[in-house]
Amino acid sequence: MALGDSTTVGVGDPMNGSSTTDLSGAGARPGEGWRGWASLLADSLASSHRVTFSNFATSGATVPIVATEQLPEAMSLADRRIDIASLIVGVNDTLRSTFDAGRIREHLNAVAEQLTDRGALLLTVRFHDHGKVFGLPKWLRRPLWHRIEQVNVVFDDLHARYGGIRLDMADYPEVYRRDFWSIDRLHPGERGHRKLARAFADELAVRGLPIDVRPELDCAYRPPSRWADAMWLVREGVPWAARMAVTQVRPPSRRSLVLPPSLDLPPAAVMRPPSSNAEVQHLEA
Repeated sequence: MALGDSTTVGVGDPMNGSSTTDLSGAGARPGEGWRGWASLLADSLASSHRVTFSNFATSGATVPIVATEQLPEAMSLADRRIDIASLIVGVNDTLRSTFDAGRIREHLNAVAEQLTDRGALLLTVRFHDHGKVFGLPKWLRRPLWHRIEQVNVVFDDLHARYGGIRLDMADYPEVYRRDFWSIDRLHPGERGHRKLARAFADELAVRGLPIDVRPELDCAYRPPSRWADAMWLVREGVPWAARMAVTQVRPPSRRSLVLPPSLDLPPAAVMRPPSSNAEVQHLEA
């Protein structure tokens, strides 16, 4: 069983290498043009076991959405023991003006408790420095990293309390390589999804779960070309960095981090227009 946001939906890893899949992944649901690490892991487990795989992740999901929407749906269908459940979410929360670490802690504990009560082994991660992936200067990376670390602390406590498998993404050097990521640098590309699936499979094997066929690391399709990468930077990356720089020099009345509008945006993500030059439009990744 998988719960979470666009990474678990599979955004960044198009099925069949399709070049027509909406790169933003806005509003995407599992199986709708995307494959992703969770599906790769389920296929690998199916090489040795009879697997029923349900993916409840949604693009743009925050921790409260997982707790109040995805979890009830999952519990309504899970009429028996759950063996493995992934819970990877929280980055979208760090990009909202309503960020509340205490609320995140409360919701994640409630989700983890219900999943483990059904017997689930939890799969979670400790997030890396996303600003470093974007190549931002340290003074721009600092506000985002501070929030990500608060989410990481919650997952640290969650792991200490409920156990399971937790991957520390910063332990993998390839996380800071360009070819790990899709064109938007926020979602893993095919290589990143394959690495995530393989890492969880390896940890499951260490814990005694036999897996005949581990997820392949070789990619079937080419990553975005340098030209496509450069065009994305010009159209989305540079304007976004400029907006962040302005908000740092002239802080808005409600400080928020903004992301390129092509990233993982559900319809409700764009909030009211600025009422003054001191305010910015808040976008959710």
